[in-house]
Amino acid sequence: MKEVIVSKGLIAEIVDSPVPEPKAGEVLIKIVVTGTNPKDWKRPEKQNYTGNQGDDMAGVVEKVGSGVTEFHPGDRVAAFHRLMTPHGSYAEYGIAPADTTFHIPDKISFEEAATLPLAALTSVFALYKDLALPDPWNPRQDTDAPLPLIIYGASTAIGTFAVQLARRSNIHPIIGIAGASSKLVLDLMGDGVSKYGDAVVDYRQSEEGIIADVKKAVAAAAKHYPGYEDKPESIQITRAYDPMSYDGGYITLGKILQGPDARLAVVAPTFEYKELEGRAEPLHLGKTFVGQAHEGTAAERDLGYVYSRYLGRGLQEGWLRGHPYEVVPGGLNGIRQALVDLKEGKNHGVKYVLRIAETEGL
Repeated sequence: MKEVIVSKGLIAEIVDSPVPEPKAGEVLIKIVVTGTNPKDWKRPEKQNYTGNQGDDMAGVVEKVGSGVTEFHPGDRVAAFHRLMTPHGSYAEYGIAPADTTFHIPDKISFEEAATLPLAALTSVFALYKDLALPDPWNPRQDTDAPLPLIIYGASTAIGTFAVQLARRSNIHPIIGIAGASSKLVLDLMGDGVSKYGDAVVDYRQSEEGIIADVKKAVAAAAKHYPGYEDKPESIQITRAYDPMSYDGGYITLGKILQGPDARLAVVAPTFEYKELEGRAEPLHLGKTFVGQAHEGTAAERDLGYVYSRYLGRGLQEGWLRGHPYEVVPGGLNGIRQALVDLKEGKNHGVKYVLRIAETEGL
């Protein structure tokens, strides 16, 4: 089979490799579409990691390992590949743990499905492990009391899944911090804008402006909650999520969060976050790492397992949808261009996906 090995300098080399064999608990997938993520260029460039960088795969089950009962050859599936291991999604065939594989509903394209696995599960771990929000099948019942959730980078793939999951958990008001793709975020918020005061704040301004606008948005939302109309200052902002931690949004969020129960989820687990030290109030900092779905505690692995299946249900029921995507032409030959464009930040409000069949010479 053909696969792409990416190394420092974003050198993307197509090589011939044997088709891998699934081990116990694994699924071999004939990949139709691969998704891309910012980590795919950051790992080779910043950590000098050489390998098949892809972790989002959508395709058809080719073979299953022992102990796998949910999936069978011919099934349409999407899957989250085990980070920094061989047999990723930049190839004709890839391996994924059955635990983080889910069926693709007939009405959902491979392209749309490929936008979900890593990004959606990252927000699962941020919202339900690190921010300790209620699961969407047991949503928050006290809708008369506001529980603001601030999402810095709400138009990113990770951010849009956070918005959709938070809505399902009945968390409001959601205040998304976004830029050129603010309309996408408002669309995902739906009637939460009119019913609960969900809103979008533009990040293309000074930090002081962002903080002021977030506080204004929360205060404006007070009219939707009985008893808070005349005392919006009593609404504490205790939950925030920064899916763009590499860009420093957590610093701004650290200045917004209030109260002894303040929680902040970030997605760059190797950072030290020294800028958050010295706060007058305590802060629970959750360094979200989606790899815990494979390598974490039993509870963390269970979280990845359960929510992988829940994502498939959400697509089927229609309350969850994939991130807007752009197909990069050329199949595996287009990997380098996709990674370069990701590095240069050209993917405003879209996720790059590639169709393997478009690879020249396959």
